[in-house]
Amino acid sequence: MKYTAGFIGAGNMGGALLSAVANQIGGENTAVFDINENQRQTISQKTGASILPLEQLVSECKFIFLGVKPNVIKDVCLQIRDISGKDNTFISMAAGIDIASVSCALNSDKIIRIMPNTPVGVGEGLILYCTSEKVKNEQEFLDIIKGCGTVDKIDEKFIDAAAALSGCGPAFVYMFIEALADGAVSCGLTRAKAQLYAEQTVLGAAKLALQSKKHPGILKDEVCSPGGTTIEGVLTLEQSAFRHAVSSAVTAAFNKTTQLKK
Repeated sequence: MKYTAGFIGAGNMGGALLSAVANQIGGENTAVFDINENQRQTISQKTGASILPLEQLVSECKFIFLGVKPNVIKDVCLQIRDISGKDNTFISMAAGIDIASVSCALNSDKIIRIMPNTPVGVGEGLILYCTSEKVKNEQEFLDIIKGCGTVDKIDEKFIDAAAALSGCGPAFVYMFIEALADGAVSCGLTRAKAQLYAEQTVLGAAKLALQSKKHPGILKDEVCSPGGTTIEGVLTLEQSAFRHAVSSAVTAAFNKTTQLKK
């Protein structure tokens, strides 16, 4: 086949993933189709991916990434099922849509289901994935997405719960960053410096947690001096049910995914 990876849909998530894949395997080995002319032109100029008609993309690309919304993925699958072949491997990233449903709509048994998050666009994302039994080129798939960040295989029965954390989590983190900056601005810091300091603080804290392997509670305690400023802030967060609010956001996202399945 002429291209290694083809992307149907180049929105926020599809575009971020295409950027990472093109950076890994070269834009000349990628192709894109999107019904939005501005989106396909923008991502093509950014990555070097070829813009192809839908039928040509399916016939000329080995791995087909389905970067479309859950409510339209069935229609897209039905549209391309008669032009797909045994050499195609399909990668679905539609929340709440299981492998069996995609396989049935495509009449194909070579399906990989992924749940990526938007930081894949800067090589620091998390991609959860599972495959159908007929996928024999799993390592090749891993090779083309390894530049996206951390890639982890998971049993499909757990992928929705995990994605409620990893897929939705960046939005929650951005809200936290904004709130940290707002607090500093209210204390007199300029907006630009407050945002920079909040972003670096979150980045540094996450990196320390990953590298130290310590429980987050231990790391939190190491910052809290007896009678100090940090413990005062921690108690204020506890009074506002901070941890309950964050946990509830994840479970709400998971429950919404469950509704999408219906």
